[in-house]
Amino acid sequence: MEGIPHPIPRTVEEVFSDFKGRRSGLIKALTHDVEKFYQQCDPEKENLCLYGLPNETWEVNLPVEEVPPELPEPALGINFARDGMQEKDWLSLVAVHSDSWLLAVAFYFGARFGFGKSERKRLFQMINDLPTIFEVVTGSVKQSKDQSATQNNSSKSKSSGKSRQSESQPKGVKMSPPPKDDDESGEEEEEDDEQGATCGACGDNYGADEFWICCDVCERWFHGKCVKITPAKAEHIKQYKCPGCSSKRARV
Repeated sequence: MEGIPHPIPRTVEEVFSDFKGRRSGLIKALTHDVEKFYQQCDPEKENLCLYGLPNETWEVNLPVEEVPPELPEPALGINFARDGMQEKDWLSLVAVHSDSWLLAVAFYFGARFGFGKSERKRLFQMINDLPTIFEVVTGSVKQSKDQSATQNNSSKSKSSGKSRQSESQPKGVKMSPPPKDDDESGEEEEEDDEQGATCGACGDNYGADEFWICCDVCERWFHGKCVKITPAKAEHIKQYKCPGCSSKRARV
């Protein structure tokens, strides 16, 4: 959480410099300082965020209390997912959210100070010339634009059906099944169990059109939105522990 002692960027070059400083701090947290970062993301604590600062440093802290905040806020509750995933998968997930946060901050400044179409385009091109935090953390090599476009077009036709299935049913995580595509044997029994279930966080009843996830420890069901888990996040979770069970494990 930053108190904005840094000068507010107003030009494309200043916004890009701010972006690079924050990016360097985040990369440092997820690579060179990874052990320190891991220890600070204690699941027993409240919702924590990873902040990159313009002076190339980083901090793990609670979100700002000001509403609306001075700047867009990073992903909330990164500490809750720490012990429910492999470390490299967790770091990759934090990296992806850090990339999106950096873009949000940069274009917030652009909107605030009235960047036009050409200025926004120039800012994005400057940002796009740098590897993403995810690419740095995972060590993946960025493909050329032509290769990426070709792959994306071919993969859309081949895997559009599979991707929906994998998003709704990641490995190792209990979630509500897709409506009608599953085998019919045992389907009615499973639907009865889930329709009688209530969310362990908000207490609302099961809804077939909502994403749900089950804790592998206490076996209670939760709305994904209540525990801040999306289908995309769930794909990386080997064993899901709800915030309550994560806290219990941390105290033992």
